[in-house]
Amino acid sequence: MRSSHRTTPGSAADRSLLRDSSLVWLASGVVGISFGAVSVAGGLPMWVPVLMSLVVYAGSAQFSAVGVLLAGGGPVAAAATGLLLNTRTAAFSLAVADIIGTAPAARLLGAHLVTDETVAFALAQSDPVRQRRAFWISGLGLFAVWNVGVLAGAAAGSALGDTARYGLDAAFPAVLVALVLPTLRADAAVRRCALLGAALALAVTPAVPAGVPVLLALAGLFLHRRPTTPRGAAA
Repeated sequence: MRSSHRTTPGSAADRSLLRDSSLVWLASGVVGISFGAVSVAGGLPMWVPVLMSLVVYAGSAQFSAVGVLLAGGGPVAAAATGLLLNTRTAAFSLAVADIIGTAPAARLLGAHLVTDETVAFALAQSDPVRQRRAFWISGLGLFAVWNVGVLAGAAAGSALGDTARYGLDAAFPAVLVALVLPTLRADAAVRRCALLGAALALAVTPAVPAGVPVLLALAGLFLHRRPTTPRGAAA
């Protein structure tokens, strides 16, 4: 008799999704460690990056918000910068609304797990069932790995002390450049927007408080890109 160890199509699909997601989880964990370490080594209490990662959970927006705080900006400027940078997830949420499910609990948790990676991974699948599995497998795993990484990095950062001694004062700019560099290389329109934002931030830096230049640059980028959006483009 053939035993009950026979592999079902669903279990095989789940294993392939786990395998593919694990590469993204690994990269996310490394970036999370960097975020936690530099946040604490830069002078923030350990609970700030840890709580932010649990409640906000917005990768690049977290980097930008904490970067504003470490530069001397206030919490309002930091929060506004993060919110502007993360507005793209509103469109992402519409794209995966049917994939997440209709139950209120699923909607609430799913909205928290919407990221560039989870949306791209889900939409890349061939059928609705696999899309839903991909979203939840990648989303829950990514959330767990990111937060574990942030906690580990924050614990390590608290032991580092002087950030300048280890060059960590330059880590935030370096990480942000690494995050945006692939997009800058691939899209000429993004490069033009980035140059406009950089010029605007540099121009207003002497006259406004820390953190405000980044906020103004982001607003300028949104205004600059709006006319280039095709009419009726999908959300």
